[in-house]
Amino acid sequence: MRRGLPGSVRSRGSSTSTVASDPREKLQDCCRKLVAFMCTQVGVGGLIVGYAVVGAIAFMHIEGDKDVPETDKVNSTRYRIALRLWELTTDENVFNESAWSMRANEILKDFQGNVAEAVKKGYDTRNVNERWSFPAALMFSLSVFTMLGYGNMVPRTSWGKLVTVVYAVFGIPLYALYFMNMGNVLAQVFRWVYTKVYIYSVEDRHKRMEGDMSQGPRIVVPSTACLWVMGAYIATGSFMFSAWEDWTYLDSTYFCVTSLCKIGFGDFVPGANISESKSGNQTKLVINFVYILLGMGLMAMCYNLMRELVRVKMRDFKENIGICFEVIRLRAVACYRRRRSLDY
Repeated sequence: MRRGLPGSVRSRGSSTSTVASDPREKLQDCCRKLVAFMCTQVGVGGLIVGYAVVGAIAFMHIEGDKDVPETDKVNSTRYRIALRLWELTTDENVFNESAWSMRANEILKDFQGNVAEAVKKGYDTRNVNERWSFPAALMFSLSVFTMLGYGNMVPRTSWGKLVTVVYAVFGIPLYALYFMNMGNVLAQVFRWVYTKVYIYSVEDRHKRMEGDMSQGPRIVVPSTACLWVMGAYIATGSFMFSAWEDWTYLDSTYFCVTSLCKIGFGDFVPGANISESKSGNQTKLVINFVYILLGMGLMAMCYNLMRELVRVKMRDFKENIGICFEVIRLRAVACYRRRRSLDY
């Protein structure tokens, strides 16, 4: 039996080595590790960014090949109006200023009406390459899976609409996973920082001087700290968009609040007034993408911290109610015993 043991050990080792050397087992093990990593906070953050990049590239190739028909209409209208004005100048006596101005105003009103109709249909003086550049498509992808829906960019092709539907169906659950995971991570970090600051605060030093070190105080992040963080983040965005987009501070704050709260009216959209947007340098649009995505993570952090605060307050309220009922019961029992003693 003793001589047989090494052989059995070798046989087991050889079987495990053959399993480990199996390509299918290696592939399955790599897939399990990949899925486990994607479920972590870092993996979900990278996955949501990669999903946005893939969506931007897809929409660029789908919508970038089809020009906006309103652009050709406006160009042809501009050429036609210029030709009519030239014919008016050659036909009408230039010394008859009132007649020339009257007919010129009619021609310009016609041009104004055509341009206004084209603007209602989505014309904004940009060609298809400027409209569906990578940063602009990245912002469109963000507005789809975060349910912002600004409405300034819409797919016009049938394939674009179909891809948008599929992209939203898979992207919204992914964004929900990012919202929960990022909220937990940022809440843990902020809670740790707040705890460290609270421990070394003046109030805690006074408690340590009294010698009450048996049990540390229960530290809960107050709601005012969350409001200060979000207020500072919104103020930073207000200054940034005011400088880049030529908006007022009120309009910039309005845009930040409506975007981070996922309202997304669409009356203010980044990129419309950035001076570099028409020359191909749209780096600031990517910074806007990061700002909104990170800001939604901060919103999730504040939600988690405030939820924890409400739970603690409700637990304390429940304990206080129990203590009050216990005191009332003890007093009632004491009064009953006192009456019985007086009767006897």
